[in-house]
Amino acid sequence: MSNVFCGVDVGASATKLVLVAADGRVLARALEPSGVDYAKTARRCLEVALAEAGGASSPAATISTGYGRANVDFAGGARTEIHCHGLGCWHGLRQAITIVDIGGQDNKVIHLDDAGRRREFRMNRKCAAGTGAFIEEIALRLALPVGALDALAASAKETVSLGSFCTVFAKTEILACLRRGAPVEGIVRGAFESVVARIVEMDPLEGTVVATGGVVAHNPVIVEILAAKLGRPVLTPVAPQFTGALGAALTAAGLHEQTRPGPA
Repeated sequence: MSNVFCGVDVGASATKLVLVAADGRVLARALEPSGVDYAKTARRCLEVALAEAGGASSPAATISTGYGRANVDFAGGARTEIHCHGLGCWHGLRQAITIVDIGGQDNKVIHLDDAGRRREFRMNRKCAAGTGAFIEEIALRLALPVGALDALAASAKETVSLGSFCTVFAKTEILACLRRGAPVEGIVRGAFESVVARIVEMDPLEGTVVATGGVVAHNPVIVEILAAKLGRPVLTPVAPQFTGALGAALTAAGLHEQTRPGPA
């Protein structure tokens, strides 16, 4: 029997897959844009990860999570994003934490106690405000690649404040900023600060804060802004975009029982 266990996090923007050994050690990771065929993308990620793991055999068990978790046809079960992100973060820290996950379509704040048990969580599902979709729209309005935004925000000499969290209204506001000659890097910085303001509005973010998600992985300046807003450091795990997939893989390996993150 294979001693490799698999977790797949099918997000609206990207699919992430992690392979772990029976002791929870990460063997391989794979990431692909989710596209329109979630099942096909998940299988492609599995092939890539198995090759990276030295040609390991098919996983002994697979758990899926995320927006498209029901589409992973090789998964033996599925768990919620709250469960998987919580376990994926707590596994490496083993302490009470507040997790801020900034995804492509929603934000999550998850509170865990020092035994990994979930105390409470909150999600932003109302609109794209403060999410990766908001940042993508800002990049589109500025005619910039999304990957260029973090460096621009880091180089800003000033912040151009955006008054609206709403993606639609923010785009209109950006046009007005450009018309009056505001620096692009300052506008990007303002957009990042808007993301942070939306998150802080969701929850007080007490205790040790851990930031995860694709937005965090590609835009570390947002973590710096969040830390400055809170007045204390914000931790970022290794491979922050893969915490959900890691939690799913740990669940597949049966390692969730010792952490007891609460019911899914």
